[in-house]
Amino acid sequence: MEHHKLFTDKAELYESSRPIYPQEIYSYLANLCPSNELAWDSGCGNGQAAIGLVQKFNSVYATDVSKEQISNAKPHHQIVYEVSPSEKVNLRNETCDLICVAQALHWFDYHLFWSEAQRVLKPNGIFCAFGYNWASVSTEIDREIESSLMKIIDPFWADQNKLLWNHYRDVVIPFESINPPKFTMEVNWNLDEYFNYTHTFSATRRCIDSIGNELFHNAYRKVAYLWDGSEKSKNITFDFVFYAGRKTK
Repeated sequence: MEHHKLFTDKAELYESSRPIYPQEIYSYLANLCPSNELAWDSGCGNGQAAIGLVQKFNSVYATDVSKEQISNAKPHHQIVYEVSPSEKVNLRNETCDLICVAQALHWFDYHLFWSEAQRVLKPNGIFCAFGYNWASVSTEIDREIESSLMKIIDPFWADQNKLLWNHYRDVVIPFESINPPKFTMEVNWNLDEYFNYTHTFSATRRCIDSIGNELFHNAYRKVAYLWDGSEKSKNITFDFVFYAGRKTK
């Protein structure tokens, strides 16, 4: 399966059920940049990062290969959305102050993307990539999710996901690395919101397509027993991944 199709069939659920990135990252990135004229949100999905960036940049160019994701993106008069691969975009040379890749870098063709990033980024411009991995609720609930859901869907993850799990340490990024502050990503979700999130996993959907959805219902029942009321919201933290680098040549 082409990877962009993993985020097409559930675009509306993806838009409504994914956590919000830490808002302080946008101020941090804006302060690093040579100016705040133009940011490119590459692999923008539903535009969550684009909406954050436009609060700090005069304009945002946001691209994604999925037409369905773009159709569910959050509109804003300072954001231009375009269906486009990240490896070849409609931007002039050295026009971007910032290239931002949120929850998407592991899907790119690096041989082509890095050349395009170098082409459109201004001298001393900033490249950043961020995302998140596993959610943690409590020791008991985490253990049950691992047993009743994660171990079952594990064979259905694409190999590219492992790059994110390892915080992109295995990706050779051609920019001068910047040591960032530590960012915390957390939400308050009830049981249904939490399971809507797990349903957006590409591995969950692949697994359900292969063996049916009983595993998902079974996991829900087991976790519900531990949740202490399905409507009760719990604080959930994520393993947050963040890289920033500067174009120096």
